[in-house]
This record gives sequence, C-alpha cells and structure tokens, in this order.
Amino acid sequence: MNIVEQVKQTLVQEIKQSIQKAQLTDEVPNIKIEIPKDTKNGDYSTNIAMVLTKIAKRNPREIAQLIVDHFDQDAAHVESIDIAGPGFINFYLNSSYLYDVIDDALQKGSQFGRVETPKDSKILLEYVSANPTGDLHIGHARNAAVGDTLSNILDAAGYDVTREYYINDAGNQISNLALSIEARYLQSLGQDADMPKDGYHGQDIKNIGQDLAEKRPDLKEMSDEARLKAFRQLGVDYEMKKLKQDLADFNTHFDNWFSETSLYENHEIQAVLKKMKELGFTYEKDGATWLRTTDFSDDKDRVLIKKDGTYTYFLPDIAYHYDKIQRGNDQLINLFGADHHGYINRLKASMETFGVDSKRLEIQIMQMVRLMQNGEEVKMSKRTGNAITLREIMDEVGVDAARYFLTMRSPDTHFDFDMELAKSQSQDNPVYYAQYAHARISSILRQAKEKGYEVKSGGQYDLITNEKAIELLKKVAEFEATIESAAEARAPHRMTNYIQDLAAHFHKFYNAEKVLTEQEEKTQAHLALIEATRITLRNALHLVGVTAPESM
Repeated sequence: MNIVEQVKQTLVQEIKQSIQKAQLTDEVPNIKIEIPKDTKNGDYSTNIAMVLTKIAKRNPREIAQLIVDHFDQDAAHVESIDIAGPGFINFYLNSSYLYDVIDDALQKGSQFGRVETPKDSKILLEYVSANPTGDLHIGHARNAAVGDTLSNILDAAGYDVTREYYINDAGNQISNLALSIEARYLQSLGQDADMPKDGYHGQDIKNIGQDLAEKRPDLKEMSDEARLKAFRQLGVDYEMKKLKQDLADFNTHFDNWFSETSLYENHEIQAVLKKMKELGFTYEKDGATWLRTTDFSDDKDRVLIKKDGTYTYFLPDIAYHYDKIQRGNDQLINLFGADHHGYINRLKASMETFGVDSKRLEIQIMQMVRLMQNGEEVKMSKRTGNAITLREIMDEVGVDAARYFLTMRSPDTHFDFDMELAKSQSQDNPVYYAQYAHARISSILRQAKEKGYEVKSGGQYDLITNEKAIELLKKVAEFEATIESAAEARAPHRMTNYIQDLAAHFHKFYNAEKVLTEQEEKTQAHLALIEATRITLRNALHLVGVTAPESM
C-alpha cells in the first residue's frame, strides 16, 4: 500500500475511534474523506458529522466538535483541525509522513510508483488491429498511443497484461488486396489487367506489384487459384511488415500478433459454433444459421452462416473472443474505432451465448481526431493526396509529441490535434513543458555535482519548509495512487494530467526557492527532493511512451 493510502486509512480509523470514544454511535457508518479543491480548506475533509445527525440526534457542528475533541492528532499525522460550514471537518496534516516518499523514490528508482503486490487478474488488451491493406492513419495512431499507455499503466498497477494485435487476414478485404496486387503485377509486366471493383488504389499496392514483377516473374506461370493465394500471403506479409515497423517506431509494442486465418486452420470456429449450439443459442431460419443475441440485450438476432454456407464476419470474431477466454484471460479489453459503436452489444451478447459473463469484456470506443494546422483542419496529405498517415505525423511533430497529445484526452471524447502547438518549444506545449521540467532538474543536479554534492537519502527533510516544496512533495506522493486509479478507470489520460500537475508544481517550487543554498544540509534535502521529483517525472513519462531528456 502506498504512503498516501496508508495516511488516508489511518485518518479514517482515527475518525471512527473518536466517534466511538465520544459515544455518538456504536455502529459507525461509512466514513468518506475527500481532498478539498482549495488547499486552504485542509489536506482532507469529511462530512461524517452531517451523516451522523439523524443517528446521534444532535446538531452536526456539535457532532463535529465532539469528534475533534476525541481525535488523536499525533497518530494521524494531523497538525491542526477546523470545522467549517454546517459541520465539515478539515484536517491539515504535518509534513513528516511525506519524508519517507523521498527515500522511497531514491531507493526504488525506475521501479518507484509500481504496485509491489501483483493482482490476481490476467488481462488481454487488444488494440489497433487495423486491416493489413494500407497505411496506419491518425485514428490508428490514437488507438496505438492510448492502448500502449493503458497497457503500461495496467502493468505498473500489478496486472498481468498481454498486448495483442488481431490481424484480419482472412476476409473479403484481403481477397480484394490480392486481386489489386495481381492487377498491378500484371500491369507491371505490360499486360492488360483491370483493378477489382473494391480494389486498393494506393501507391503502396503499385509498389508491391512492381516489386514482385521484378523479383517473382514466375508467379504469372501459376494457376489463377495458386497465384491469388500467393498474392494474398505476399500482400499481408508486405503490409504487416510496414505496419509493424511504423508501430515499433511509434514506441508501440505487442506480445502477440494473432492471425484470423489461424481460427480456420485450428478449427476454432467449429468449436465455438458447437458450444453455442449445445447451449441452445443457435437456430435455423430461411436457410441460414442465426445466433439468439436478443436474449442478451442485442436489438436483433445475428446471422452466423449465410444461405450459401459462407460465414459472416461476426462468426470469426466470436471464435476469436472464445479463443481469448480459452487462453485463461480473466478480463478482455478492446479498443475500437468510432465506427464500431453498434458492434458493442452484439459482441458482448455473443460472450453469453458460449457461456461466459459479458462483463469480462470491456469495449472502449476511440473517438475521432481532427488534425489542425494554423487553425484549419488538415484532411489530406500534401505529399500523396490521401489521408495523413502515422508515419507522416511522426515525421512532422515527432514521436514524443504525437504520443503525448494523443493520450492526454479521454479516449471517448473528440480531440483536435494542434500540430503547430505540438512542434512549438514553449510552455504552452504540454509535452515540452513536462520534458523541460525533467531537463531543468537534471541541469540543477549537474551543477550540484560540480559543487561537490551527491544526492543521498536520509537527509534532514524537516528543513524542507517552503509551501511550494511541500506541495511538490505531496504530488510526488500521489504517483502510485494515480497509477492505480488510472488502471482501475482504464483512463490513461489521468497520467498525462498528473505529469502536467507534477511539472507545474516543480516549476512553482523552482521559482519560489533556491535549491542550492548556503546551508549544506538544506541544499542536500532539496537535492533529494528534486531527484525524487525527477525519478517520478521520468517514470510517468515512460508510462506514456515519452522520453525524459537530460537537456533541452
């Protein structure tokens, strides 16, 4: 348990004991404590006096006074208490409990903030999963940044996390990809060939066709069926190689690359179909096989097998989620694009039809991102005339800025990505502001080293008395709790919010008091404080997949 949680639990326990000592009630109701918005109202506040009014049959301010009179301030690290309004009790803590945070950060280094006790929960997080038919774009970029950051946060919070990319390599879009490559291949060999009706006309398809015409002239001698099968595999391999490189360069990594084709090869579609039939959730109608998803909040039943005997796209998706459960995952999290909103209920309903609680599947819809430049929306690449790709965004603003900006808003909200702001070297640029704090601390530590100081733990931390320094230390102490809350709420933007607050508190402290003073012990204490801050800032930035530069 982190220090902040220990302090809160101690505070709740002491409030409970003071209620019992004052003989207000034997059965104490749930005690809620909150952090006031205004620090002038204390570090923590509780409304328990108002809650007890009916039970104790007294005025809430009178109840509050009795609680205060019987409260053990030393045991709860409380310096002073006041009663406000109708009976709110405000607690002002002394700083002694915070000093341990400094040494904790110094000793743990890159592990500071991580939850030490593993949670008994295995999570599979699936994200990006773009069709291997073209370049990744801004929507995929947001999915990648949020998914990777959430994975990092869940891992730091003690969960066993598997990062997975689902390769859609078995559907009609791959058939169209193969036909498109075949047409470009034959055209490159000087033959007449029409592009398919729903073909892919991008430059990369032309490149594949030309490349294969040079390296694999033997393909034209194959039968139509064999050649098309070869083009399917070659096309997927080419596109996936490119996608994997783009994602790796975007500092986004996966544990598994799961092929849809494997569901057919391993007979998993038949297995889940059999399971759903055994449980009585399939039926035949109009020559097709249907799934009774209306039994579980879907608006209509869904076709699994069409009249012609072919599978709908829904059936392999069900088999994929059946496979995820069979692998022993307790919780499944999917990050879907905004166009998948109508897919949520049917997919969750399908879980129930093969005997699994649909609450084990969480689906996060990623809302759209608008790229903005000089106040205007940018829809098309000047270079290609097509949608802006992830590669172009990385080249334009850099990986750090792209990842940070795409993570710093709640995924379920629309977001305007200001590319000019992302490139600017100013305090208005959130990622620059945060990285500059880290670089500034590193610079101070270098100066201190030149003067003969070494950062060490166990200093005279009671010499840290400046109000801005205490506020900074409190923010450092919140790091582990922030990781836990961001993981629990599946809210990676809470981490970027925390980073901004931490950087702001450091800059305020730096402007309010000198780190290197004439007093050696105080300087030593300040150095330990800013090193703890630097460690926290670096660890938090790394969770977002952003670098922490030593100089800027």
